[in-house]
Amino acid sequence: MIMYTMMPDELIFPIHQDIYEKQRVINYNGIPLLVELNEPHQYEVIRILSTDPNHYLHSPIQPGTKLNVNESFIF
Repeated sequence: MIMYTMMPDELIFPIHQDIYEKQRVINYNGIPLLVELNEPHQYEVIRILSTDPNHYLHSPIQPGTKLNVNESFIF
């Protein structure tokens, strides 16, 4: 697989294993998101994993947004 991107490698492939351990895939209101655990029950959106273009227009789930969710959202 070849990936053409202008993003630096550190943003695509985290260097340390502890970064991977903090990341989760959750289903938030029917939208799959890659999030990172910051505090108990508080996640920061890293990436939207949806194939629906309309999901990228929702401001409450833009990358960098903090979400307060419970464990039932985790895949």
